[in-house]
Amino acid sequence: MKPSPEEAWKELQGTIRDIRTEAARVVVGQENVVEQMLAALLCRGHCLLVGVPGLAKTLLVSTLGQVLGLNFRRIQFTPDLMPTDIVGSEILQGSTDGSRHFEFVPGPVFTNLLLADEINRTPPKTQAALLEAMQEKQVTVAGTTRNLSEPFIVYATQNPVEHEGTYPLPEAQLDRFFFQINIDYPSPAEEEEILRRTAGLTMPSAKALLDAEKVQQMQLAVTQVPVPDDVYSLIVRLVQSTRPENPQAPDMVKKYVSCGAGPRAGQCLLAAARAMALLRGRVSVSPAEVKAVLHPVLRHRLIPNYTATGEGVSMERVIDSLM
Repeated sequence: MKPSPEEAWKELQGTIRDIRTEAARVVVGQENVVEQMLAALLCRGHCLLVGVPGLAKTLLVSTLGQVLGLNFRRIQFTPDLMPTDIVGSEILQGSTDGSRHFEFVPGPVFTNLLLADEINRTPPKTQAALLEAMQEKQVTVAGTTRNLSEPFIVYATQNPVEHEGTYPLPEAQLDRFFFQINIDYPSPAEEEEILRRTAGLTMPSAKALLDAEKVQQMQLAVTQVPVPDDVYSLIVRLVQSTRPENPQAPDMVKKYVSCGAGPRAGQCLLAAARAMALLRGRVSVSPAEVKAVLHPVLRHRLIPNYTATGEGVSMERVIDSLM
């Protein structure tokens, strides 16, 4: 018997609480980061994780994969990494009868959750191979196109303090990331708890609560969250106010922004606000959810000008001025 909408809603909210609880068994703190990563996944969006080494970026992604019952693969990006190291290649194989044939060996991109570690350490040619898979959800090798499994989400990491030997992603490619999530240092209490958990011989692990099919059902549920007309208007006003040529843009935008956000930012704001409303148990989207996702959606889509660079003004401050 099919459950009623009320029963389905209660079951979904119980599942979300279980996911948060299970992730917290492994990852100390970082509740906002986990929430944003989960929101992006429910919107089928890729994330760029920015943080110094040692802030559990790999642990965050692998734990999320374990809890959701998804396959997880990791690629360490290096200057000598080739596109075939990501998408796979055809290998010449020999048969017992002496004949030879090419056999496709899939690369690590054929997974559900892919961690692209230090994506800016590999040349643009290799970066493009991954970004094509992100955009098209397919790869083409030797003239044959192969679809990737669903769901397929990329979590790429960047180190904000190292610039030597890196190939920064162009702004057009950064725009393909749904969120840029900045990971901060833990609090003193959280850092002490990390020491206690990691002092023994065994590490806590998460158990699978869902599978790929159930995750796709949650992704479908996000698209059914109602959006009031005033929220649509709010998102349009916010995105347009990031463009310095707009007469109604805030003074901070006119002074410090070279290029504002495009229509894709509005699409991401809408989808992310829907996901955040679902994760927080709201039956429809409110301005509070839009505000909650404003920074991760816009911080990598606003291009600072020379004045902002010279005065050390971050885009975070500019985004604060929008609301």
